[in-house]
Amino acid sequence: MSEYRANINWYPGHMTKARRMMEEEIKLIDVVIELVDGRVPSSSRNPDIDGIAGNKERVMLINKCDLADEKVTSQWIDYYGSKGFRTVKINSKDSKTIRKVYDILEELRKKKIEKDSARGIKNRPLRCMVVGIPNVGKSTFINSFAGKASAKTGNKPGVTKGKQWIRLANGIELLDTPGILWPKFDNEEVGWHLAFIGSINDEIVNLEELALILIDYIRGHYPNFLSIKYGIDETDREAVRVLYDIGVKRGCLKRGGSVDYEKTARLLFDDVRGGRVGLMSFETVGDMT
Repeated sequence: MSEYRANINWYPGHMTKARRMMEEEIKLIDVVIELVDGRVPSSSRNPDIDGIAGNKERVMLINKCDLADEKVTSQWIDYYGSKGFRTVKINSKDSKTIRKVYDILEELRKKKIEKDSARGIKNRPLRCMVVGIPNVGKSTFINSFAGKASAKTGNKPGVTKGKQWIRLANGIELLDTPGILWPKFDNEEVGWHLAFIGSINDEIVNLEELALILIDYIRGHYPNFLSIKYGIDETDREAVRVLYDIGVKRGCLKRGGSVDYEKTARLLFDDVRGGRVGLMSFETVGDMT
């Protein structure tokens, strides 16, 4: 636990509208496909989704696993599998990693056909709602899955704003939904985690304070990652001194030569989010107990 604090909450009005849309569309849905970020597979789950999904079939896609600690990811796959989710780890930018998703949906499609046939219903598609928090990779997953650029994508939270149905040739339809958070986080660490991965708009958080929390976490769980990346001594130093040293090493200076802490914090977050500091996870299954 870091000695530093940063209170974070972000729930813009369009998210309320998006939630209502999901609640209205769920009656048409057979399967809810939920994407979470492999670096924070618990914090990146919107707890409201369970209530919206009800008794629908559930598929959990642990995305961005190419940026996460592989051992920790394996534990999360086992954890969610034990909760009844069909769980797959993917990199939504790599179509090879989503082959298993095809297999799962094909299995569910055949199951639906059998059920419909018993009721005298024919040729109904398997309808899937793709859900997740902002910036978790939903639209990129759909583009890879469908094999074409059929959904808007971007690296800022909140790019997908409206309702988008994508019809595939194999009897599957996907509903891409806007990324939504929930009105209040259970604890401050959830907010930190979501800010770490960029699911909360950088403009509404204090990046300098958050960078100190991030530095403390990395030093505690992945010692020497910062030293190796930036060529600094991270041991026995306060987080603010580590941030200062990174700023000096990377030339993040103001006119006159003083360190620009905001610029340094942005550089650190860009590097961490891009996996350039090292592959790391910010929460473990053990944190759930």
